[in-house]
Amino acid sequence: QVQLVESGGGLVQAGGSLRLSCAVSENIFSFNVLGWYRQAPGKQRELVASITSGGSTNYASSVKGRFTISRDNAKNTVYLQMNSLKPEDTAVYYCNVDGVGLGRYWGQGTQVTVSS
Repeated sequence: QVQLVESGGGLVQAGGSLRLSCAVSENIFSFNVLGWYRQAPGKQRELVASITSGGSTNYASSVKGRFTISRDNAKNTVYLQMNSLKPEDTAVYYCNVDGVGLGRYWGQGTQVTVSS
């Protein structure tokens, strides 16, 4: 069973920054896609950013230019650097890994709250 542990969430003022980390119990190079999702109260979970094993990245239009996803294969960790945060970024953020033949796994989530 693959385990993902997120950290780095918290309360920040609008315009501030946070860096989320996701520690994965398996070699992340085994997974095709690593991603960050978020879910705000009363809304569906949505993709924020993803990165492939080859390093290609994809971002939701609402965060493009403000958020950066990265990976450290040696540490089996995925990061989400969030800058210029807005109140509408408030949500629970979830880490996700997806590998062909390996399955799809989620972390427990970390709360990000941006005050205006």
